[in-house]
Order: sequence, then structure tokens, then C-alpha cells
Amino acid sequence: MEAPAFQVRLPPLLSAFSRIRKTEDLKVSAGRHLKDGYPSIVAKKVPRRAIFRLVGVNVVFGNVCAVLAAPMQEMREPNVLRTVKLASGVRIQDIVEGQGQEAHEGDTVEFNYVCRRSNGYFVHSTVDQFSGESSPVILPLDDDQIIKGLKEVLVGMKVGGKRRALIPPSVGYTSDTLQPIPEEFGPRRSLLSHAKEPLVFEVQLLKVL
Repeated sequence: MEAPAFQVRLPPLLSAFSRIRKTEDLKVSAGRHLKDGYPSIVAKKVPRRAIFRLVGVNVVFGNVCAVLAAPMQEMREPNVLRTVKLASGVRIQDIVEGQGQEAHEGDTVEFNYVCRRSNGYFVHSTVDQFSGESSPVILPLDDDQIIKGLKEVLVGMKVGGKRRALIPPSVGYTSDTLQPIPEEFGPRRSLLSHAKEPLVFEVQLLKVL
């Protein structure tokens, strides 16, 4: 009757003996690494479920990286109704015709604009790119207050119209007093630092006052 009891206790003893042997093997391995001058790394058993979770995270992360690494689609350019080059060197593209009152030289107008360098880099805008809120500019169309090139862009526009124009520096910010210039120090400094190069203005005429 003692044999079954001995057989019942045998697996725990074998399991304990196996753990002792593994511990001794780790110690010997650690000692061997220390003698060789290399630090030992003891690997802990990781549950199979954790391995599957890790693999799943890596798959998801890899898919996200693949999406981010994919080339972005180019923004579609708006249809251009007409392109005009003025004697001053200003190049104008009509994007939207507009249906309201037409602006003439000497009128006071209200408009929004986006200013970029000729290479496409953003300089300043009256429309917040995050909230969409705008702070339109109100200026008279005369050479004493507004840059000449932008005046030439606005003259002849109708309310609701949109134009894009390349303005050379000769009819741009030839004076620090000419508008439009942002009030904030950072945008103001950025704009004036590029005053001696061609600038691209995208203008939307809101009102003729």
C-alpha cells in the first residue's frame, strides 16, 4: 500500500529536482559569463498570452507605420479661370469670379489673404488654419497704405471673388509702413524677413466699403 503514496509524491520531487538543476545551470552559466568579462542576462519565462499580445501590438504598429510612410496624395489645385501678367510683373490667376460689387482704385475694401513664399512656405494668413476664424483686413486701395502689387490684384475683383497672385519685391514691401503687416511680432518678423523676394498672395474679397 506504500507504493501508490510514493508514486504520488514522485512528480513533485522530480519537478523540484528539475527546478534545482535549472537553477544550478543558470548559476554556472552566469559564472562562466562573469569569468569571460561579459554581463549575464537571465531570461524569465513569458506567458504565451503575453507573447500573442506583443505580436498583435507589433502588427498594429507596423500597419500604422506603413500608412504614415506611404506618400501623401497631392492637394488638388483649384481650377484657374484665367491668368494675367501685368506690366509691373504681377501674375494673377482668377480662381473664383465673384458676383458682388467690383472694387476700384481709391475704394476701401475688406479681404482675407494667405501669404506664402514663392517656394510654397507659409508666411502669414488672416484665417486661422485650426479654428477657421478670420481677422479680415480693411484697407484703402491706394499706393500710400497698401503694397502696390496687392492693390493691383484687388482692383477689378468682385465681392466673393478669389485670386492668387505672384508679387515681385519691386511692387511689394518697399517700405515698412505698407500694409498688410500682421500685428503679432513673430508673423511680422517672418513677413518682413522675406520682403525682398517674390511673395504669393491668395486673396478673397469680402466687401467694398
